[in-house]
Amino acid sequence: MIHEGTQALQKSGSYYHLVVSADIVNQYEKKRATRLICTIDDKVRLQCGLNHLGNGDFYIMLAKKYIKEIGKEAGETISYKLELDPNPLGVAIPEVLEVFLAQDPDGEAIFNKLTDGRKRTLIFSVLRIKNVDKQVETILKFLQTEHEKQRAKKSSW
Repeated sequence: MIHEGTQALQKSGSYYHLVVSADIVNQYEKKRATRLICTIDDKVRLQCGLNHLGNGDFYIMLAKKYIKEIGKEAGETISYKLELDPNPLGVAIPEVLEVFLAQDPDGEAIFNKLTDGRKRTLIFSVLRIKNVDKQVETILKFLQTEHEKQRAKKSSW
């Protein structure tokens, strides 16, 4: 499903956002847990999720770098297109994590039991680090911590 429209660019505090009505969100199978690809002014394309606005509607946060790319200010009209992201995580898995999971069946089992949000947290943590050894160390620590959390909840790992 694709939704297109125009609206004034919103700004709250230090961040910009695009408002998505509850009527649109409720059309998606996963409702608010839907991952989307948002195209703005045919210039910027980003993978994103939805956040609650507080009045029943939702919003997509827009980084300042995207606002610079489209060259608009708060209050100016933008056009947008929303489409389902075919990647359920909404982000590519880094090669170091793919290799790690392929070589460590226990780590892969833990990873596969994580929520998509926790998987994204690990992925973004790994992407911030340039050194491969430190990336692997981060993966190990993260998965060990998640495993311990689940064991503490007496889950069947």
